[in-house]
Amino acid sequence: MSDGAVRASVPVDERLRSSIMRRLGRSLHVRHLDAGSCNGCDWEIAALLDPYHDVQRLGIDFVASPRHADLLLVTGIMTRNLADAARRTYEAMPEPRLVVALGACAISGGVFRGTYAGSDGVAETLPVDVLVPGCPPRPEAIIEGILVAVGRLDVRRAGRQAT
Repeated sequence: MSDGAVRASVPVDERLRSSIMRRLGRSLHVRHLDAGSCNGCDWEIAALLDPYHDVQRLGIDFVASPRHADLLLVTGIMTRNLADAARRTYEAMPEPRLVVALGACAISGGVFRGTYAGSDGVAETLPVDVLVPGCPPRPEAIIEGILVAVGRLDVRRAGRQAT
């Protein structure tokens, strides 16, 4: 039996859960930060917890404290009033920490680009690892972005050990 045949017999959700467990030894903890969104992205994040998408079966849990988070999921433009709080939230996260910018506003400012009250994307305030485009992005795209970020944990750990 080839490796491809074995892989096909294991459900995708099982492979994803085992990938997260192999890299972290536990479930992935995600902290959501709304940096000034219209709530479109937030609704799609809420859909991740419905019975259809159910990201908890993949080993992904949302947490209330950045001190328990591995990944910061940021939606909306980064408003001036929230930039300092966002930096403090990021600094409170344990290493290795990941940031995913979710949606057009978080990536580039979207329709609010160039306004006086916000920045042109989260990357002006925080080091972003993964961009998930869309207005709003579909739940499947959000899951894919989170899993791409998890794949970068190995790179982060290797870089930290080299220094």
